[in-house]
Amino acid sequence: MVLFDGECPMCNLYTCAFVKIGMLPKDGRGDYQSNMDTVCPLIDKQRAVNEIALVNLQNGEVTYGVKSIFKILGNACPAFAPLFLCNPFIWLMSKVYAFISYNRRVIIPAPAGGDGYIYQPTFKLHYRIAYLLFTWFCTGYILTAYAHLLTGILPLGNAYREYLICGGQIIFQGIVISVFAKEKLWSYLGNMMTISFAGSLLLLIPLALHHYITPTPIIYTLYFLAVAGLMFLEHLRRSKLLDIGYALTITWVLYRVVVLVTILN
Repeated sequence: MVLFDGECPMCNLYTCAFVKIGMLPKDGRGDYQSNMDTVCPLIDKQRAVNEIALVNLQNGEVTYGVKSIFKILGNACPAFAPLFLCNPFIWLMSKVYAFISYNRRVIIPAPAGGDGYIYQPTFKLHYRIAYLLFTWFCTGYILTAYAHLLTGILPLGNAYREYLICGGQIIFQGIVISVFAKEKLWSYLGNMMTISFAGSLLLLIPLALHHYITPTPIIYTLYFLAVAGLMFLEHLRRSKLLDIGYALTITWVLYRVVVLVTILN
């Protein structure tokens, strides 16, 4: 049985997929919030919260994290089993898994009323900083490419403009939330950059299609504004989940308006 985070929509989604495609039996998954003590009383509870646990119900053996995933995949696809025993591959994938796992609550936040279980995912600063850097770079890269589609509406600018704008917002919003709710600094910044990253991924659609169709720059601008509107709504939703009010959304918009006016001038 896999013990997953019942407060994490992403964990619920992929373990449910394991069941649907037959990698796990119908009763082969359960949230650790209600199943941990009954399934395996001697389990390392904090580790199971940080890294998904796979429990052998016959002998009580427990594996954690990426090794749990490898056991499931190796059982379903035996041809890949040798790869899952390769130490360099295990090390690399364990880092990728940890990067996602320790940031999962800012990638897809828990629903309102979550975070009530006595054990919560451990916060690791270096993984959060790595996440901020990763999303900053990817967002800046995509926005730099998209800026070429807006030529005629906005000045193109130099190659580093979008990186500076995105990085500047991290610093600006970090200062603001340090004044309002310093204890939520890293949670907010993680959520904010997930919104920016998700918005930039939506921009990949016209970037991919512009080789085949050539609408006017105004169409690309309207699409960009529609994405910005969705990001605004998501910022409001996540701010509500974080219980930080509207102040951070106001400063988030204000920063973008000031940047836009500066670019136009």
